[in-house]
Amino acid sequence: MQPSPRDICYAPKNTVAVILAGGRGSRLMDLTRELSKPGLDFGGKYRIIDFALSNCVNSAFRRIVVLTQYNSHRLLEHLQYGWSFLPTILDEFVHVLPAQQNLDRDVWYTGTADAVYQNIPNIRAHNPENVLILAGDHVYKMDYRIFLEDHFRLNADMTVACLEVPQQQAKEFGVAHVDEEGRIVAFVEKPEDPPCIPGKPGVCLASMGIYLFKEDFLFHELLRDAEDPKSSHDFGKDLIPYLLDKARVCAHSFEKSCIPNLDKAPYWRDVGTVDAYWEANMDLTYVDPALNLYDGDWPIFTHQIQLPGAKFVHSGPHRNGLAISSVLSGGCIVSGATVYQSLLFSQVRVHSHAHVQETIVLPEANIGGHARLRRVVVDRGTRVPPGLVVGEDPEADARRFYRTPNGVTLVSQRMLDCLES
Repeated sequence: MQPSPRDICYAPKNTVAVILAGGRGSRLMDLTRELSKPGLDFGGKYRIIDFALSNCVNSAFRRIVVLTQYNSHRLLEHLQYGWSFLPTILDEFVHVLPAQQNLDRDVWYTGTADAVYQNIPNIRAHNPENVLILAGDHVYKMDYRIFLEDHFRLNADMTVACLEVPQQQAKEFGVAHVDEEGRIVAFVEKPEDPPCIPGKPGVCLASMGIYLFKEDFLFHELLRDAEDPKSSHDFGKDLIPYLLDKARVCAHSFEKSCIPNLDKAPYWRDVGTVDAYWEANMDLTYVDPALNLYDGDWPIFTHQIQLPGAKFVHSGPHRNGLAISSVLSGGCIVSGATVYQSLLFSQVRVHSHAHVQETIVLPEANIGGHARLRRVVVDRGTRVPPGLVVGEDPEADARRFYRTPNGVTLVSQRMLDCLES
């Protein structure tokens, strides 16, 4: 039986969105040494989790639960200061549920499904009819209402949001095979030889880690999975493969619900490596970026302290403060230095005669005079000493810092301190 237009209209109000925000982000090295990946700075003024949260708010899914775990203090502060504006009188909220041990269990979350399982009472307290499960560590813009309409249209017990990716990249995803009805008939997690979409050689249908469930179905399956000693309690590895021949598990095409950016391809990024993080931030400095942060119809909300505008000082024949083809956030001061094709987060200082090119500089970092940085990510709060040169000698960079396979160098205060010891 198909739902009525009224049912669909009120469905977001009857849905609880659960954001999984406990990821370690270990491949980001020092960038996530003291915080979880969803709390990492992105795009000059945002945190990665702001994208999932903003998608929820813009899509009218305003009953939101955030599950945290590793290094969550800074993330908790950000959520408290920036995401407490929803009116509880209208039953709208962002509730943060840190992982905790209890009398029944003395372990942390063992998988994505286990994280939701351990919070069943907290989620059920809001009497949802549907549950939307989201990863908190991806960058994208998506209208979850269209996703929910597909879920109803397909009469699915579980719907998986999917996007098309090149076959080589699909090795890092769960890959689905879908019949003409839209039902998933086969699913394999991170395969060595990913199966391609029929008729589209070299292209695979990959899970985005975004799921919609009927409430009673989800909790029944989580209870069953929790009692399975062979399960790793993960949605992609365990629940989806188990359910394929036992329930209606369907796929939703991200192309239907993504927020379009002119003629660009649907934008979704997992910035889980230093290379991917650098590339996604660098994209924002281009004339026509793939991710549009200037779209007033689908804003990305965040918390940021009040700061003055970016400032460029000194003007002379050999000492000019300037930035070209770059993005600079509030509180930045470029003092007699040159910034080219770079992104500077809030409260960054760049001192005289420094040259910064194709570089991402996180908040409160300080670039000393005469330093030269090219293809670098500078960690939050790092004080780059005067005269330091990074990005010109690959062997020296690899000895002193972390250099990626694509030639991007990560510089952190911990690494600099190790050079001095």
